[in-house]
Amino acid sequence: MRKKIRSALISVFNKDGLEPVIQILSGMGVTIYSTGGTQQFIEKLDVKTIPVEELTAYPSILGGRVKTLHPAVFGGILAKRDDETHLQEMKQFNIPGIDLVITDLYPFEETLASTSDESAIIEKIDIGGPSLIRAAAKNFKDVMVISSRQDYTSLVKLLEEQKGESTLEQRKSFAAAAFDVVKKYDTAISNYFNAKDKPTTAPTPVKVLRYGENPHQMGLFRGNLDELFNQLHGKELSYNNLVDIDAGMQLIREFSELTFAIIKHTNVCGDAWKDALAGDPESAFGGVLISNSLVDAETATAINEIYFEVLIAPVFEKEALEILKVKKNRILLQQKSFPQNEENYRSLLNGALVQSYDKGNISKWEENGGRETTPEEKEDLVFANIVCKHLKSNSIALVKNKQLIGKGCGQTSRIEALRQALQKAAQFNFDLNGAVMASDAFFPFNDCVHMGHGAGINAFIQPGGSIRDNDSIDYCKQHGLAMVMTGMRHFKH
Repeated sequence: MRKKIRSALISVFNKDGLEPVIQILSGMGVTIYSTGGTQQFIEKLDVKTIPVEELTAYPSILGGRVKTLHPAVFGGILAKRDDETHLQEMKQFNIPGIDLVITDLYPFEETLASTSDESAIIEKIDIGGPSLIRAAAKNFKDVMVISSRQDYTSLVKLLEEQKGESTLEQRKSFAAAAFDVVKKYDTAISNYFNAKDKPTTAPTPVKVLRYGENPHQMGLFRGNLDELFNQLHGKELSYNNLVDIDAGMQLIREFSELTFAIIKHTNVCGDAWKDALAGDPESAFGGVLISNSLVDAETATAINEIYFEVLIAPVFEKEALEILKVKKNRILLQQKSFPQNEENYRSLLNGALVQSYDKGNISKWEENGGRETTPEEKEDLVFANIVCKHLKSNSIALVKNKQLIGKGCGQTSRIEALRQALQKAAQFNFDLNGAVMASDAFFPFNDCVHMGHGAGINAFIQPGGSIRDNDSIDYCKQHGLAMVMTGMRHFKH
């Protein structure tokens, strides 16, 4: 059901981006109620506004702690427009209906990051803001709530295209986002007080994320990211950004020579820059890029041509930063160190699994094929084995001249992973003749070496350990192919 916006309550701490909203509401004849600094901001735009004090018959009191907390305000937001009793009470107490609420919250987290003065921190615990947001979101059937300046552009577009009306679905969507804003805010405050209740130990820093893996999930990071890198530019890191950043850092620490990798959904897309991008230019879109060496202006210019979320490097040239900072949301991280965690945790069932990190690579080098590997093949096989280790199982990595040219990962069978890898290589026109193949676990049959050989691959590396290892070994001997067994499996689920 569409609702016409006839009145709005606007009370915000940060006025950035608010002017276009005010102008369009004013142009549509919407009655605007506001408070304090917001009222002054609106009036400077030559737009008429009604002070909230005229509704409440009270001035802002207690140093601004109480401004909007009054039945005349909350009655106008919470009243059900299809409930006759509510409408009668609004008339009896002279309460105007409020159709749109635009508010944000005091900068609690920013204050917490900038000072240890408890009184200053406490004063940035917003009371009226969350109450307004919750009230408007609760009554989304009749009221629309805008709780973040990131939504101003969407609001202006909606008002223009729908002539000041909103649909039920739109109001409910904004309400859901508003409850997320309040949840994140309350979580940050709760974390602050809980940390203060444990003075005998240094609390683990907690970073409240915009959301978890998906927008409907809560997200936190417990740890000190400042130990690992400096953020030089861009928006706040998200849950998914951090997952891919971790995957990238775990991969890049394996290499001492110049390496550039692209990570997408914790999987490697390619490994310096041109080779990495060529490995899978489609998956590189929106990915996390990581380098173990300086990013210069030439590289930055090339990187700047694609859309990516995050770039991590130990050093950036000044000119490179100027090029990369053109996109305001692009996250640039200067790496200082690698994570030093010894254990990996995964919550499941009614507890958690704990394991040590997979720091191994190859426990032995057994040449079991029909010939010895060449020096060039050996370098490629070592490279491929490392890349494969960092792909989701079942995984296959195809490498040529120390460039990932095809990958298959997260498949239910090894042969499917190989098919995927071959398709990727073909999609981007890679010549597989002379390429090598790595597998994260043993070949249960000879089908993978048979299919790989048919595509032009002549050297393989795998852990071995199958009761049918000889099937693959015999095939390699019959066709003069190199086969290395490492004795070390690298499942990653």
